[in-house]
Amino acid sequence: MSETFDREKIVDCMFDPTTASILAELEDGEKECSFLAEQTSISESEVLQRLSYLIEHEFVLKDSDDEKCILKANSEKLSSIIEDGDNFDATISGLEKMDSYLN
Repeated sequence: MSETFDREKIVDCMFDPTTASILAELEDGEKECSFLAEQTSISESEVLQRLSYLIEHEFVLKDSDDEKCILKANSEKLSSIIEDGDNFDATISGLEKMDSYLN
């Protein structure tokens, strides 16, 4: 996997309301795609589509076991995006965008 990624796109993914809900579920450890789909009321394929950029750049790790799709957050890598000083403004922008969706 390439180490080159668009930080703003990662932040946008993380603060999309549905994707943020999925990532919150993954905070407690790995989950099956079917569980995440049920929790967010979307299909398994949409779960994977929403996480595709994060999976591609290993912010979310995907494993297939006996035809089950298992996802796990790479917490260290996700945290590094938020904590990166150069990315602080993008994080604030993402939070503002998420707030505008909620209000």
